[in-house]
Amino acid sequence: MTIPRTTTAPRPTAGALRLVEASTTSPTTVDISAYVQQMTAHCPYLAPSLRQGMTTWTVYRVDGDAEAVQAELFYAGVQAAEWLRPLLNRPHGLLRCENIVLLGEVPGTTHREVMAWPHWALKNLYGPVGVMFGKFYAGQEEVTEAGQRIPAAPASFLPVRAAARRRDPRFLTATPDLAAALAVAEDDGRGVFEHIPTQWQEIRTWARHLLPPAKPSTSSPDRSVSPPRRSS
Repeated sequence: MTIPRTTTAPRPTAGALRLVEASTTSPTTVDISAYVQQMTAHCPYLAPSLRQGMTTWTVYRVDGDAEAVQAELFYAGVQAAEWLRPLLNRPHGLLRCENIVLLGEVPGTTHREVMAWPHWALKNLYGPVGVMFGKFYAGQEEVTEAGQRIPAAPASFLPVRAAARRRDPRFLTATPDLAAALAVAEDDGRGVFEHIPTQWQEIRTWARHLLPPAKPSTSSPDRSVSPPRRSS
């Protein structure tokens, strides 16, 4: 799959992912209302974003194998980031957050494995222009660095938002180069694919070179399969 340098609105069908709902503040195919309200206690930007109607959800359903889903999920992330970029410098732009929701089982694997490479590539690709990607998995309770428990998400999703330059680098201690780039990020309008390939397989190879060293005290799984999971 080739990633275009510019993107448009979500496609009604995206190959291995089927678009269910596009950029809505109130999705009907997944119940996120209680979860989102609980999450306002953990994110200072979320409550004002909700009040302004700037937290949106685009819902996809799996309709393909893992490799194809990865490629399409990466495409969806590029699409979301490029849609957000011109909006982030507008009034209240820092409150905008587009969430890419993944529904349905991926044959032979998990959402964690399928989302890992697209998330890693997208985070490194868009961090330098001030766009931050996160990841949450359905049913998995998260714990912050301060030891606070974050409620389990009702569905797996990738949040896409403006980078908080003072706050976000603290979550990237395992990737100091990315943290440093994010701390001074500025969107100068560059094409993020200007110096990298646009085929998904080649993008994943590019992203593999950005992996931080494995911790020597652990026997990690095949690093060619899954990127590190230490940063959000």
